[in-house]
Amino acid sequence: MITEDSEFLKGVKEDDNSSFKAIYEKYSRDLFVYAYNIIKEKTVCEDIIQEVFISLWAKRKTTTITSLKPYLFQAVKFQIFNHFRNNKFSREDLTRLNIIDVSMNVSQKLEYSELDQIIRDHVAKLPKRCRHIFVLSRYHHKSNKEIADELEISVQAVKNQISKALAFLRNNLQLEEVAFISLILLQ
Repeated sequence: MITEDSEFLKGVKEDDNSSFKAIYEKYSRDLFVYAYNIIKEKTVCEDIIQEVFISLWAKRKTTTITSLKPYLFQAVKFQIFNHFRNNKFSREDLTRLNIIDVSMNVSQKLEYSELDQIIRDHVAKLPKRCRHIFVLSRYHHKSNKEIADELEISVQAVKNQISKALAFLRNNLQLEEVAFISLILLQ
């Protein structure tokens, strides 16, 4: 089955401006809201979203994207990290953001991989339904409404399960682990 996003991506690779515009119109607002929930500065967030779409267009011939929405959210995460890396921020900000540098050296990448595995191990300990909802939210970047519709439950039930998962993870991860996890605990 060919998805709308894959058709848009095909068009972008073929220099179709209308496909690019369709992707922008479909995702820019959600990406902006996501960035704004972290940074809280409108102009910075607008710049980040603009940079993500400029990069998407510039790399259209050389980048293979299998899933557009996760790709775009990951690109925003990277730009957010760059923003904070290039500006001074406190340990409290780091803990609140739960961010890592995706352009780190090999030893840091190994450390991140270990931390990521610790988090995934803790996520695996969540009750099945809670884990499923958390994974849809944090790893597949689905909105609470999308999850509720998909699982045929209320939005409030989704929120409750995500809160339960976050509380479990916060209570079971060491402070230094929490300080470096990659945006999955971000509310």
